[in-house]
Amino acid sequence: MAKTLFDKIWDSHVIADLGNGFVLLHIDRLLLHDLSGARALRDVAEKGYTPAQPRLIFATPDHAISTQPGRTEETFPPGAPLLRGLRANTAKFGIRLFDIGQDGNGIVHVVGPEQGLTLPGTTLVCGDSHTCTHGGMGSLAFGIGSSELEHVLATQTLVQRKPKRFRVQFEGRVPEGVTPKDMILHLIGEVGTAAGTGHAVEYAGSAIRGLSVEGRLTLCNLSIEMGARTGMVAPDDATFDYLHGRDYAPRDALWDRAVAHWRTLPSDPDADFDREHTIDMSRVAPQITWGTSPEHVIAVDRAIPDPDTGPEDKRAAWAAALQYQGLEPGKPIEGTPVDWVFIGSCTNSRISDLRAAAAIAKGRQKAPHVNAWIVPGSERVKREAEAEGLDRVFRDAGFEWREPGCSMCIASNGERVPPGQRSVSTSNRNFVGRQGPGARTHLASPAMAAAAAIRGAITDVRKL
Repeated sequence: MAKTLFDKIWDSHVIADLGNGFVLLHIDRLLLHDLSGARALRDVAEKGYTPAQPRLIFATPDHAISTQPGRTEETFPPGAPLLRGLRANTAKFGIRLFDIGQDGNGIVHVVGPEQGLTLPGTTLVCGDSHTCTHGGMGSLAFGIGSSELEHVLATQTLVQRKPKRFRVQFEGRVPEGVTPKDMILHLIGEVGTAAGTGHAVEYAGSAIRGLSVEGRLTLCNLSIEMGARTGMVAPDDATFDYLHGRDYAPRDALWDRAVAHWRTLPSDPDADFDREHTIDMSRVAPQITWGTSPEHVIAVDRAIPDPDTGPEDKRAAWAAALQYQGLEPGKPIEGTPVDWVFIGSCTNSRISDLRAAAAIAKGRQKAPHVNAWIVPGSERVKREAEAEGLDRVFRDAGFEWREPGCSMCIASNGERVPPGQRSVSTSNRNFVGRQGPGARTHLASPAMAAAAAIRGAITDVRKL
C-alpha cells in the first residue's frame, strides 16, 4: 500500500492502537526550553517521576532570557528563577543543557537542526507551538501542552490521534525578491488560518526541492499558523549534506545506514492525500501582513484591503484589525512609516537569514527614527556571522547586534515594542499584543525587514 512521508513515520512509531483513532506513539526527541520545560521538569520531580530516557531529552533557555549584550541570568529578573530551575533539574536527571554563553545555546528550534538532534524519520516534540519547524528536515515534529510534556518525560511516549494528510505543492521558478517566508505567508493568505486544521501538511513541488534546508525550516515554522498539526518536507540530498558531521548526527557506518533508510521516506508516487493545493510561484511576490492575523497578508505592492469589499464573514475582523493597526483601507501599504525592525525568532534567525538582511544593510544607514535589532538564533549562528563580518555590517548601518534568544518575538522577556508603535518583524505571529501591549506588527522576510529599517517605512525590497 502506497504511503505518504507522514504515514511512514507515524506508522513506524505506533506502540499500541488505543481505539477510537488514538494511538500510543514513541517519541525519539524531547526538546525543552525555559518557559515550559523548567515547569514540566519541576512538576515531574515533585510527583516522584524520573525521566524515562534522559539521553533523548535536550534543553536550552531561550524564551525568558534577555538578549542584551553582556547579559547574565539576572539581566531579566523574572526569567532568572526559570533558568535556575532548568539548570537544577537537568543536572539532577542527567539531561543535556545548552546553557547561555555555551556553544549550542539558542532558540530551541534553531538549536535542534544545527546540532543534528533533528533527524529525518524521527518523532520530535517540544512545549512550543512552532515545533513544526523541525519538519523541514523530514521529521514528524509538533508542539505539545504541559500535561503532555510530563507524559513524555515520564514515559517517552505520547497519546495522539492521527491527523489527515494535506499536500501543498509550490511549482515554478522563484521570482526575484521572494523568500520561503513570502511563500508560506502567501499560502496562508490564500487558504486561511484554519485550512490545515486536523492535518499534517507536506510541502512539495519544484520550488520546494530548490530550497535550502534553512528555507524549508522557515516554511514549516508557520504551518501552525494555518492550523496544521505539523508541516513536513521530504528529506533529500540537501538534507543529508546539511546533517553530515553535525554533533549528534549518526557517524561512519551508522551514517550510511541512516541515509539508506532516509531515502525510503519520501511519499510514494501514488500515495493518497486527503487534500491538495497548488501554488503557482509566478503569482508570489514579497509579502507583508497588514492586520492581526497571518492570513491578513498582501503583496507589498498592493493596497490595504477594504473590509467592505472583503468576504462577508470576515468584514468585522478586517475592520477591527485595521483600527488596531491604524491603517486606512485602499491606501498603498508601501510607504507606511515604521518605528521598529526586529530580525530574529525561530522563523528567521539562521545564518542565511542574517546574510540576506546584511546584503540589504551593507553600505547603507538605517533611518534615524527606527530602532533595529538583529538577534541571532543561536551562539553558533552568532559566531558564524561574526566570523563573516556580518555583525560589523549591521553595526555600521546603525542596527543593534544582540545575544541569541526569542527576544521580541514573544515579549515574555521584557523586550517589547512600545504601545502604538509599528514594527516590521521576521517572526511568525502578529496577533494583538504579540510584541507587547498595543504593539503593531507587520510580518515580513529578513530582506524586507532590513529594507524597512533603511527606508524607515514598509518598502518593496525589489525597489531598494
